[in-house]
Amino acid sequence: METLRKQLASALTASLTDLNPVFKDVKVEVDYPAIGQFGDYTSNIALKAAKILKISPQSVAEELILKLKNLKGLNGIFEKIETAGPGFINFYLSQAYLSAQADKILSLKGAYGQLKPRGKAKKIQLEFISANPTGPLTIGNGRGGFFGDVLGNVFKQCGYGVVKEYLINDAGKQIEVLGHSVLQDEQALYKGDYITELHKRLQKFNGPAKVGARAAKIILVELLKATIEQGMRVRFDRWFSETKELRKTKKIEKVIAWLKKKNYLYQSEGAWWFKATERGDTRDRVLVKGNGEFTYLANDCAYLVNKFSERKFDRVINIWGADHHGDVPGLLAAAEALGYKGRQEIILMQFVRLFKEGKEVRMSKRLGTYITMDELLKEVGHDAARFLFLMYSNNTHIDFDLNAAKEKSEKNPVYYVQYAYARLSGILKQEAIAKGKQGKIKALAYGNGQELALIKSLLRYPEVLEEIIIGYQVQRLPQLALEIAEKFHDFYNHCRVIDRDKVDWQRVALVKLTRKVLGEVLAVIGVAAPEKM
Repeated sequence: METLRKQLASALTASLTDLNPVFKDVKVEVDYPAIGQFGDYTSNIALKAAKILKISPQSVAEELILKLKNLKGLNGIFEKIETAGPGFINFYLSQAYLSAQADKILSLKGAYGQLKPRGKAKKIQLEFISANPTGPLTIGNGRGGFFGDVLGNVFKQCGYGVVKEYLINDAGKQIEVLGHSVLQDEQALYKGDYITELHKRLQKFNGPAKVGARAAKIILVELLKATIEQGMRVRFDRWFSETKELRKTKKIEKVIAWLKKKNYLYQSEGAWWFKATERGDTRDRVLVKGNGEFTYLANDCAYLVNKFSERKFDRVINIWGADHHGDVPGLLAAAEALGYKGRQEIILMQFVRLFKEGKEVRMSKRLGTYITMDELLKEVGHDAARFLFLMYSNNTHIDFDLNAAKEKSEKNPVYYVQYAYARLSGILKQEAIAKGKQGKIKALAYGNGQELALIKSLLRYPEVLEEIIIGYQVQRLPQLALEIAEKFHDFYNHCRVIDRDKVDWQRVALVKLTRKVLGEVLAVIGVAAPEKM
């Protein structure tokens, strides 16, 4: 299906091109007005076009409105289209259109929020969390986990082939350091109760490398996987082992040899350097150290070949913590050198600060003074942690208030949304509705302000999915859930579904519709939709 927002943008483009062919490739943006009185959609394209045509934005807007009103595809959708301010075009949805859409969605047998895949990139790999198997999962890693999981859900909902993948960094220096820590020798670095427990279990073994490898396997299965799968409820399609799939297969050596052959590397001070500056990086990057050890970027080069050339992904999205921002240019330069320019993307997640009783809880994995994701989930629950983490853009820092997350009131966003769903379910379970006989409703007709406002919020669902597909703004989903909950609670307080034992079946239909859409939204977010609370 095509969203109305996209349909409107196409109509504006066609009208603008008809006005002057010079606008054929101009990007038309359609947004939601910040204030409801200015319509349901708005566009500033007249302002942009006026600069090129050298006439007033108002004149351009009026010309476009005339053309739009003559387009058959928009007949009946808008109650009015008008200019505002210095040249904005505002669109107001008609009551008849809203009622017809409500009827249409309610009659769907499958899901409502489904879109056709955009462009040629149909097969996508999402690689996220990928925390080193050197300790329990921190809340910083957990944020990227919820984000990646929901982004993958959105892509799947819209028809893409998605593989959610975890890269296990089970080789290299950090594994040897873990071994020293477990052995508790002079080179120990990691601390914590888990290290003490591993020391008891593995002290009979010799050699930091072997001990580290054994410890990493235990951490992966008993700490990381347990937290991710059971606590966070994230299911990876593949756990990709660096040791088994890159090192033992000699794929890193093969890609290094290829890069040397292409003259993309040079040797200096015994190390092999990648000419990253030739591809926009601020510095060249070491791939092979002077002692022969591979760097993370060398591993990533082999991993890129595996993803694009061997497994044929059209697009790859890595979700990293903001502390890895310095590694972004190197990976993108490597992707370009290997022939995958524009197909590798990286999303950075900003930091999470944890507060309890108004005070920040400090975290440090190496010092053993940190809050694990497992501990957070046990304290506030999965739904609260997931929903609250997802409410913020990946570019925004999160101050997570433990006390607020445990509140059972409308102050807690996830509680507010789930209460709306439970209330919807409760209405439909009332005896007068559950056992009542509904007369035929030929065409839904809603005229009450709260009814129409609720329908408008439901219609935004596919458009929100489209926004996420384009810009990865996952926070739009919990924001939509809150908007639907708010509009429903307002509807509930002002519109009687059962009045003096008489059932308003039109409103019952709207309740069913709201429950359907809100349930879909909660399913994609990955939190429960409770029947009662």
